[in-house]
Amino acid sequence: MAITLAPLPYAYDALEPHYDAATVKIHHDKHHQAYVDNLNNALKDHPDLAWRSLEDILTHLDEVPAAIRTKVTNNAGGVWNHDFFWNSMGPGKGGAPKGKVAQGIDAAFGSFDAFKAKFKESALAQFGSGWAYLILADDGDLTIENYANQDCPVRKGRTALLTIDVWEHAYYLKFQNKRADWIDAWWNVVDWDTVNKRMG
Repeated sequence: MAITLAPLPYAYDALEPHYDAATVKIHHDKHHQAYVDNLNNALKDHPDLAWRSLEDILTHLDEVPAAIRTKVTNNAGGVWNHDFFWNSMGPGKGGAPKGKVAQGIDAAFGSFDAFKAKFKESALAQFGSGWAYLILADDGDLTIENYANQDCPVRKGRTALLTIDVWEHAYYLKFQNKRADWIDAWWNVVDWDTVNKRMG
């Protein structure tokens, strides 16, 4: 069973004016689709792997033939990261978190503003392409982790709560090279309700 491109959970223009429709469309329909296509192409001669879920593939990369392992790692990670990213945002969202995630943020970082500053600092510090993630650690604490290129938390058995894509293709049409401006705008579309559900 081939990996498929999950539809956006909202319209292309639903995140305007913070995340523009043109970038969302290209990002989802072209970049995300390319990871799906490349992964299916890598697995086409390995039906024993093709039926597995992304999580299963990414946590059992030692079972992927060495000849395709790098391609599978990069592209399965690309599909997983993007699926997670799109579902971390929503129209009419943003603002301050509530519930368990708010309590966790206050406990780990002191305040929501302090967390936002630390998360932005981490996302800006990601050299080249990659992702900044809010992670629920095994001890219940919240941490911020960066992942380069298409590495992703599921590979390390981590519980991801929230992510921002800091590959330039994620923001370049609207924000050019201004990654800091993209991060500032992104807070306005963060879906804290989903983040709370991810905390379990």
